[in-house]
Amino acid sequence: MQFQEYLRPPRERIGSLTYQSVAAKPPTDAELDDLVIKARARNHSLGVTGMLLYEDGKFLQTLEGPPAQLGKVWTSIQRDERHGDIDVLSEQTVPGRLFSGWDLLLYRRRERAAPGVWGALRRKDKLSEYIETAAKLALEADEAKLSALLAKLAAKDWTGEDMVRQLLEPVARYLGDAWLADDCSEFDLTMGLGMLQRVGHTIHYERDPGEFEAGAYRILLATAPGEPHMLGTSLLADQFVDGGWDVEVAFPGSNDALINQLLSECPDAVDIALSDALPRHGRITALRDTVRRARAVLPEQQLIVSVGGRLFAEAGATAEHVGADHARACASGTRSRIGDLVSNAKPTHTPD
Repeated sequence: MQFQEYLRPPRERIGSLTYQSVAAKPPTDAELDDLVIKARARNHSLGVTGMLLYEDGKFLQTLEGPPAQLGKVWTSIQRDERHGDIDVLSEQTVPGRLFSGWDLLLYRRRERAAPGVWGALRRKDKLSEYIETAAKLALEADEAKLSALLAKLAAKDWTGEDMVRQLLEPVARYLGDAWLADDCSEFDLTMGLGMLQRVGHTIHYERDPGEFEAGAYRILLATAPGEPHMLGTSLLADQFVDGGWDVEVAFPGSNDALINQLLSECPDAVDIALSDALPRHGRITALRDTVRRARAVLPEQQLIVSVGGRLFAEAGATAEHVGADHARACASGTRSRIGDLVSNAKPTHTPD
């Protein structure tokens, strides 16, 4: 297996593989359960997580783990005679796991109603006409067609920030609305956001001529503790890397885990992200506490704290509500804004 290098050092790389295949014969529920029980035991022993979707005689599976261990699982899967016509949809290295809590999550999709939110979209931007198409491709886990759509837009001179602001982030909110309306399952939402996250890595961002030297500033990009949706953090990571920042990415399960990461990295700034798909109205108090603890951990420096997510994009929450320096309504422009805040916060040294 060949994986593209991402942000993490070699010992921490997480490989991700998504494939689809056709069942040699439709399994019974008992046979499918037996397959999953054995796969879970194998995956657990190797540190591999993932999901398996079965629908109408077809399998769709995503697996995540250390590349060497993932290779062992993949070899076993290729030899399994219970399926054929294997088609690899995605093979890459990613900053974090989508299915960290599951040795293997099984989902049987037998029927799906046409989502009621389709067609209810309010068109505001020029790329709005592509949102419904992109949302359906994300729910179908069609990474190839999603990537082709972004390539088509790039060929028409749409910038990376345009595609994030006018397409990827609105699609995430659209999927969140579908879940809130019970038009798709939590599994569908997770898979759809994962597809947006993966294709987001194909977008490139230009550096502004006036930006500082590469590596001058360090930023920690983190999801809010316990937040399972990492799309916004992933999109920001690519933007800051392309802008020359020294970037670390974290998906902490608790405030203590985030504090430990801050102590380890000592960044100039931290961005803490809630879901880009769901409003998370009840998370204000918890996020305020997270921001307060983040500020207290590095008393010798002025840590710039940014927050983001749908709560700030559409639900009216502000930086002041959680004690942050910056609240991003979207990922576009965040790199420049945080750069200005860090630059203004750094002390100016004068000769003695």
